[in-house]
Amino acid sequence: MKTVAISILGTTMDRRGKGDKRWDKWRPTVSMFQHEDLLIDRLELLFDNHSQGLANQVTEDIARVSPETEVVHHRVNFGDPWDFETVYSQLLDFARGYPFEPNRENYLVHITTGTHVAQICLYLLTEAGYLPGQLLQTAPAGRDSNQPGQYQIINLDLSKYDQIASRFRKEHQEGTVYLKGGIETNNAAFNRMIEQLEKVSIRSNAPILITGPTGAGKTQLAQRLYELRRQRGKLEGRLVAINCATLKGENTMSALFGHKKGAFTGATADRAGLLREANKGLLFLDEIGELGLDEQAMLLRAIEDKRFTPFGSDKEASSDFQLIAGTNRDLAQNVRDGSFRADLLARIDLWTYKLPSLKERIEDLEPNIDFELEAFSNKAGYLVSFNKAAREKYLVFGCSVDATWSANFRDLNASITRMGTLADGGRITVEVVDEEIRRLKRKWELPADTANNPKISIERVLGPGSSVEMDYYDQLKLSALIDVCQQSNSMAEAGRKLFNVSRQAKKTSNDSHRVKQLLSKHGLNFEDLKS
Repeated sequence: MKTVAISILGTTMDRRGKGDKRWDKWRPTVSMFQHEDLLIDRLELLFDNHSQGLANQVTEDIARVSPETEVVHHRVNFGDPWDFETVYSQLLDFARGYPFEPNRENYLVHITTGTHVAQICLYLLTEAGYLPGQLLQTAPAGRDSNQPGQYQIINLDLSKYDQIASRFRKEHQEGTVYLKGGIETNNAAFNRMIEQLEKVSIRSNAPILITGPTGAGKTQLAQRLYELRRQRGKLEGRLVAINCATLKGENTMSALFGHKKGAFTGATADRAGLLREANKGLLFLDEIGELGLDEQAMLLRAIEDKRFTPFGSDKEASSDFQLIAGTNRDLAQNVRDGSFRADLLARIDLWTYKLPSLKERIEDLEPNIDFELEAFSNKAGYLVSFNKAAREKYLVFGCSVDATWSANFRDLNASITRMGTLADGGRITVEVVDEEIRRLKRKWELPADTANNPKISIERVLGPGSSVEMDYYDQLKLSALIDVCQQSNSMAEAGRKLFNVSRQAKKTSNDSHRVKQLLSKHGLNFEDLKS
């Protein structure tokens, strides 16, 4: 394959010395052809109308040192070579009009000559693929060297540079660990979600929607996303957070968008509003589904245009904020029932992430226990830990069907706080754990008449909200199936109870198989129900 170089003529650096004295000076364009290990078949030389004479001279000198090289002249008039928009536009036109043949030729983009603006533009065009090649940087040799200069070829594919790629991987890993609060979580789906969220938080300023049940950690995640973005230089303002469920009536408009003095009774002074306070920073609107339709309309415009009208004002205000929204609602269902705007949902769900409940990632219970213990110890000022038997008992209970963790990590935080406070000498004993288990069981105690409330046994197994889309008739059947299986020692025993009549009409009965089929329809298996 041929090697082709693209270079801007250096009107100063390539014009050095008169007559033969010019050979005593280092000239970047000519120096490209003075290296035995850098063979260039063709040079595409860019210059303006005023530099034809210099271009001819440089072309003649290249022919002397590299007679096999073809030099092709291109007239490119920048007008103002220090105007970024003009230079980029001219070079982009050249790139789009050039007949590149990457399957037959290799391209080197020389970035040593031209103004700094031109060099930056060449870099950007190469990075974007408009100039499909590698960068070529030349420089004079050292003082004591007899060499004609030195050069470096730079490949913008950073994956080819082990040290850089390793550093990027390390930064990505550090960011991911930070978003998880330093907890070594085990749930594979949760870990994949956090890894992607780390990339999105750094590469995109678009709104992020975090869904999930109360207590799953939406607020903490939003705070960590803010800190990570600020550390990486993606924003410079502050984090402004509000739970929209606490806003009611006129106070909603005023709190979010501000108001003018006298806008309503009690408005004794101007108020900036949360959106303006979040300028250049991050606005976290938790429970965004609680906003009224009027507030939703104003928020949509503020997201899209960065402009809004404070309550009671006839002048617009502006704020350049980044948005993270949180909700435990099904916003798509809210759109269908008319309580949430479809256009706002479309705008904020470009990046949507559902935080699972603690029950849904119960394999992360143990590392979160350690995290809560460390946090409690730091606040208390002394070390708190379990003895071995107490830890095992608490973990077994925490992973059992009796532990619903209905408030998710808030339940866990409160539980560790209680046990840490009651632990004499900083040691949580079996007795402390037993008392805490009784307390949690009372907190999560099921109504006695579960036959009239089948969703309770369903959601203990399948998770909160799992029965919402099921008819009451189907809830009754599944609840009965779960209860019978949990009270039986084997699938065969469960089958004999469930099919006590129909099995009599069969010559051979396979009760276990019938139970297994019913459970599999709901993603369940007998062993999990028993454990």
